[in-house]
Amino acid sequence: MPPEPPIVGLLLAGGLARRMGGGDKCLRLLGGRPILAHIVERLAPQTRRLVLNANGDPARFAAFGLPVVADGVEGFAGPLAGILAGLDWARAAAPDCPLVLSAPTDAPFLPHDLVRRLLDARAGEGAEIAMAASGAQVHPVVGLWPVALAGDLRHALVVEGIRKVDAWTARHKVAAVEFPIEDRDPFFNANRPEDLAEAERLLAMPG
Repeated sequence: MPPEPPIVGLLLAGGLARRMGGGDKCLRLLGGRPILAHIVERLAPQTRRLVLNANGDPARFAAFGLPVVADGVEGFAGPLAGILAGLDWARAAAPDCPLVLSAPTDAPFLPHDLVRRLLDARAGEGAEIAMAASGAQVHPVVGLWPVALAGDLRHALVVEGIRKVDAWTARHKVAAVEFPIEDRDPFFNANRPEDLAEAERLLAMPG
């Protein structure tokens, strides 16, 4: 059963991947499958629907059968533009889903209880937004966002020119949820070729 309230999962793939040499990081292979396949496998059971935020030709993601939404703010405005695109999509295509979970598409080990723990913290602390953390570091693109904040975010991006996630979230009450690091950081991300090699090693570990 999907969690309540219903959640849209937003997979952020709109970056330029400079440290990986360009292209789509999420289509690089890990364990013989695209990184994106690992992320879909982890988040699909936790969400009502998944949508991919990516710029350029959406046909390159056709094999995943996901709706693809591009940034509505021009000039590669960063993850906030992707989050806004996801909020706008959820409002139009999934009006029964008041919250959007965002996650990067270069983090193949996301927790299986990510949504539940973020929901619990948001409700328990009376927060508007919930974000994941590990190793005492907050991961601002792994968050739970109310669709109702779309207008506020659009104004921050388009009118005020805000680009940093924390510059905008500082205006709102945020619950940070610490996830344990055991055999691996659940928010490990493959930014560089050497990170992808490390992800292969981690994937091969028992458990």
